[in-house]
Parts: sequence; structure tokens; C-alpha cells
Amino acid sequence: MPEIVLATLNAKYVHAAFGLRYLMANLGDLQPRAAIREFDINQRVIDIVEAVLAENATIVGFGVYIWNVELTTKVIADLKRLRPKMTIVVGGPEVSFETDQQEICGLADYVVRGEADLAFAKLCETLLAGRRPLMGVIDAELPEFTQLALPYALYDEQDLKHRVMYVEASRGCPFKCEFCLSSLDVPVRNAPLDGFLEDMQRLLDRGAKQFKFVDRTFNLNLTISRRILEFFLERYTPGLFVHFEMIPDRLPEALRAIIAKFPAGALQFEVGIQSLNPEVESRISRRQDHDRLADNLTWLRDNTGVHVHADLIVGLPGEDLVSFGRGFDRLYAWRPQEIQVGILKRLRGAPIVRHDADWGMVYSPHAPYEILQTAHASFEDITAMRRFSRYWDLVANSGNFNRVTQLLLDCPSPFERFFAFSAWLYERTGHRTHGIGRGDLTEALRSYLIDNAQVSVERTDAAFKEDQRPRRKDLPKRQAQHAEISTLV
Repeated sequence: MPEIVLATLNAKYVHAAFGLRYLMANLGDLQPRAAIREFDINQRVIDIVEAVLAENATIVGFGVYIWNVELTTKVIADLKRLRPKMTIVVGGPEVSFETDQQEICGLADYVVRGEADLAFAKLCETLLAGRRPLMGVIDAELPEFTQLALPYALYDEQDLKHRVMYVEASRGCPFKCEFCLSSLDVPVRNAPLDGFLEDMQRLLDRGAKQFKFVDRTFNLNLTISRRILEFFLERYTPGLFVHFEMIPDRLPEALRAIIAKFPAGALQFEVGIQSLNPEVESRISRRQDHDRLADNLTWLRDNTGVHVHADLIVGLPGEDLVSFGRGFDRLYAWRPQEIQVGILKRLRGAPIVRHDADWGMVYSPHAPYEILQTAHASFEDITAMRRFSRYWDLVANSGNFNRVTQLLLDCPSPFERFFAFSAWLYERTGHRTHGIGRGDLTEALRSYLIDNAQVSVERTDAAFKEDQRPRRKDLPKRQAQHAEISTLV
């Protein structure tokens, strides 16, 4: 029986707990006395409690994130009722800030704030030696990569077969975007590249095919990013899929030359646009060059097989739907394969809260703490955009209606057209946003194109027929897992 259990509730089974593996890798001599136990947020609290208690561990550490904090709070509450002497430790981005305001922190015996890779091991060593730290809140010192054992050997065969491999070549971000916790995570620290690539080779040798880099700014250091891209290009085999989060206005010729060599479907770039309103960007301390954005995204679409996933945020301070719509139309014209329309979240510790009073920012007090209304976007506006986002995923981002989407949005303002369609679909489905089958959605799209958008029956049916063509077999399925990932535990 392990004395230490490392546990978390993943958003989905396919999300392997990267942070837990870092903790395990850095337990040192305690590693044989520890075990990783992963659950997901679709499981019942009582079943998770039963599984944890069955381990009969002395210390249980939970990784707490925005997507699992409410369920994890319930799990810990039950554990403390049933086994009050069990030591509960929590850590992760959700509990690294505003610690004194959270129920889960009050239930736990210890809270480790920050990057806990080394601090958790030290705490466990102290507790298992029979000593108890006086302070319940422990602030972890920021570790350098040279101090850390990398966790990649801890991915097991089931992970390799059924999960995405989360990896990182760096931590931190040099930018100060106020909605993001990475703005607090400085300086940028790079993993020793030779050792990192040796670990990537070992994963490839074991059959890994899908790699998701969690680096916030993968292409910040061009020397490092070039070498990593060259590494995967040289080892490409059909089915390899590598995801990077990129700085969208930083794509010099040296990177372009390598990127263009990858086969279609091998690379996915997640590019955080967030807003194209210069006043809003300045207000939230975000810097980006719009001309370079346009050039880079257009170049990627015209010259490469990269799948581009671009993000926009609804509800930023001072942005109304008219401004958001203008930004959406500009981004759509650059033709990324996916546009993720997200609702602003008030991440604990993020400095965007400084705008609350001046810009009428009202957030939900419940995770994931989404914006409810602002001085420039009413509750009704935000709610309508939440539906817009859901329907956009079903229609445009699903890959099932590519030609139909182009036909639907062949108009002066794609945003206005889809906003109108979203309102129409909401009424047609009886106010449903979930449980809409592909058949029902097909029928609704056809009806809207013909009756509302005034598209001919012939053009409409031709578009649906084109979308029914089979996918190329050599292209991997697109990755839809864009949950917020952090190496903090």
C-alpha cells in the first residue's frame, strides 16, 4: 500500500495528469512509497472517495485546477469526515492565489502554492519523519529545470495508446496579458534541450504519436523552437501529431522554412489572438502586431498543412459585441481552421480584476468564474455569445460542415450572419445547446440557408454533398482537447 497518493480529477480521460507525473518524478527516495491515482470530473464523488480510501495512504495530495475545484472540494470534505487523521495536501494554479478565501484550502492540512515539484517532496519527507510544519500554507520556491527530474518515463503503455502526451520545453511567459496567470510566471525557463529531446526520442521509440506542448510561448526562442521542429520533422511517420502554442506575430523565415516541410495534419498551432481592438489590447497589457498576424496566418493557410486553432475572448473590459464582431470578421478572413470563441474567466490571481470597478466587470462566483456582464456587454449579450460559441463548435469547428460553413458565411459580416443563425437555431431547437444530433443540425442548416440566407437549393445541396466526402485516411483526427493545462500541481 502506498504511503503517498498523488491524485487529481482530469477534465477527460484523455488528459493525462502532467503535474502529478512531475511530482512523482521528483519524489526521489520516496518514489517507491508513492502512487498516482487519476480520476475525472464525470465520476461520482463517492466512487472517488472509496478509491482513495482503499489505498489507506498517510498523505494524499490533490492537484486542483479551475475545472475540478468544486468536485475536489466535495471529495476532500468527505475524506476528512471519514479519515480525519489522513493528511491532505492541495496544490495547483487554482489554490496558489486567494488561498484564504477558498473552502478547499480550509479543509486541507497543507496548501503548496506555486510550482510544487520540489516543495511537495520536501513536505512529504518531513511528514513521514513524524514532524509537522508549523505553517499550513507553503510557498514553493521557483525551481530551475536543472533541479528537476523530467517525468516522461512515467507515461505508461495505456497513456501511450489512449492519451495525448503532454510535454514542455519551457515554463513561463514574457508577456503581461492581464487575463492570464502566465503573466505572473516569470522569468521564462528552458529545459536543457539535449536531455529533453532524448526523452522525446524515448517516447517515440515506445510508440507515442501525439505530443501536446504546454509551453505558453513555444516560438519565443527561435533557436530552441527550430531544433524541436527539426527533431520531429526528421522522425516523422504517418499519424504523428504535434501541438504548439505559438506567438502568432512571430514567425520569421527560418521557422517558416521548416514548418512548410511538415505533411498536412502533422502540426497544430494554437494562437491566442483574444482581441483585435487596439484600445482593449492596450487596456489588458497585450501587445501584438496586427499586420504580422494577418501575414502569418494567411501564409500558414496558403503554404502549409498546419491546422491553426485561433482564440478570441468575449467580455474583455471595454469591448462590446460590435467591436468583438469586427475582430471576429478580420480573423475569419485570415482563414484559420478553427476559431475558439471563449468567455472571459476570472482566474484567481490574474491582474485583470483591477478593471472590475471601472468597466463594470461582474463574474460568476462559481468555477470556471466566467464573466456575466460588463459595462459594454450586457448579461443578455454574454449569454447570446455563449450560445454562439457552442453552435460555432458544432458547425464550424467540428469539421463536419466545412463547405456549408463557407456558404453560410459568404456575406459582408460572417459574425452578424452566424449571430443571427445562432439566435434562430436556439429558437428552432426549443432553447437547446446540447443534445443536437448531426441529422437535426444538417436539417436546420439546410433550412436556414435556403429560407433565411436566400441560397439556392442547388448550391446548398452541392455544399452538403461536398462535406460528405470521406476524410483522407492519412490525416489524424483533429485534437479537440483545449482544456487549460498547467505544470503547477
